[in-house]
Amino acid sequence: MNAVSPRRWQALIVLAAAQFMVIMDTSIIGVALPDMQADLGFSPGGLQWVFNAYVVAFGGLLLLGGRLSDLFGARKVFTTGWIILIAGSVVAAAAGTAWVEILGRAVQGVGGALIAPAAMTLLMMLFGHDQRELGKAMALYGAAAPAGGTAGVFLGGVITEYLSWPWVFIVYVPIGLATLAAVPALLPAVAGRRGSLDLLGAAAVTAGIALAVFAIVRAPEQGWSSAATVLELAGAVALLVAFLLIQRSVREPLMPLAIWRTPGLATANLAMALLGAAWIPMWYFLNLYLQQVLGYGAFASGAALLPMTVAIMIFMIAITARLLGRFGAKPLITGGLLILAAGVAGLSLVRPDGAFAADVLPASLVAAVGMSLAYIPAMMSAMSGARPEDSGLASGIVNTTYQVGSALGLAVMTAIATSSGADRLGDLPRLTGGFQAAFIGAGTVAAAGAVLTVLLMRRPKPATTETDARQEAVRA
Repeated sequence: MNAVSPRRWQALIVLAAAQFMVIMDTSIIGVALPDMQADLGFSPGGLQWVFNAYVVAFGGLLLLGGRLSDLFGARKVFTTGWIILIAGSVVAAAAGTAWVEILGRAVQGVGGALIAPAAMTLLMMLFGHDQRELGKAMALYGAAAPAGGTAGVFLGGVITEYLSWPWVFIVYVPIGLATLAAVPALLPAVAGRRGSLDLLGAAAVTAGIALAVFAIVRAPEQGWSSAATVLELAGAVALLVAFLLIQRSVREPLMPLAIWRTPGLATANLAMALLGAAWIPMWYFLNLYLQQVLGYGAFASGAALLPMTVAIMIFMIAITARLLGRFGAKPLITGGLLILAAGVAGLSLVRPDGAFAADVLPASLVAAVGMSLAYIPAMMSAMSGARPEDSGLASGIVNTTYQVGSALGLAVMTAIATSSGADRLGDLPRLTGGFQAAFIGAGTVAAAGAVLTVLLMRRPKPATTETDARQEAVRA
């Protein structure tokens, strides 16, 4: 057994900061998107790749990041991830064209995919000796995620308004360098172990996801029945099928297929995919509505989204675990997705001459409550049936599913919005109509997730006490 580190709580600050930054990277660019579109010449459909490039790389490589952490040691992979994230941030900040910006975001995603699983391994090593300490550490580490999402929205607005959009990436450089300086003294050196690396499987799954998103983004211009779209989608399916075949044939796969026999794993992952496919497009188009229709600046837009993100943090930490202990996961997932669908449906009523207090605030708070109720129970349901030795793999799969669902959902809703007028920047009624169509699509996805959860998910056993529920929630 490893010796207990006397500086483990200081180390936790470094690990929580990593979680904070990785999650913030998905939200900080939101309010900067219109300025980036104007400066770099993004098309309305191409703009989503500023978000999707990060998510596809992050989600597609999470399983590989976990495997690399096992083979080469978590501290080495954690350090390497930060170096890559800093490099991607520099590229994204210095970008003068759209394709360079997308490249920088993809490199950031690669760094995040190495940081996240390595940080979890290090946390378990530092606090695994004491279940009470582990629970406290998990709570603090888990709270860093909603805090990062909240800070990203607001900080992105402040930076974009008073500096310029490249600074939303430059901010990662000093934080990353400070983290790297603290690693040798605070984080334990973790020995790797013998084993093989499934690079072919990693390449197949990441390429399949990216090609599927690319095909859906281009479909409104190419035509859904065009030869190009059909071939691209067929290629994506072929790559994903090849990934599954590779997992069956290699000795040490990234994702052993036997894991899918875990009770509840498949249904919970389906719920997580649909949750991401509804939530991320809602957040993306709501930000564009605030800036492009209501005329908010970057700072005002970030401030307008704060009530929603603060509500998520409060509900996740203070309320969801309490309800989970009383009712179990299935009712919360179902109810959360239905409430999210209702909130997004309310946003579909936004007007060209609308107002924040009437058109945005009430519906966005309803959607935030739905997201808060569904996310942690779905995560726990995906992991609860896994064997202890498979818990890391189950966690990686459900996180990957959420990220992939987010990317594909955003691609589909962008295609719907563009075909409904979201590319008419000077025509507020048409522009608003495109955003309304995207909100209707996202709400439909959330409602479908609720129905499928009712039909497919076996009711999990409720946690015996509120304390148990909180411990399981932060562990998830």
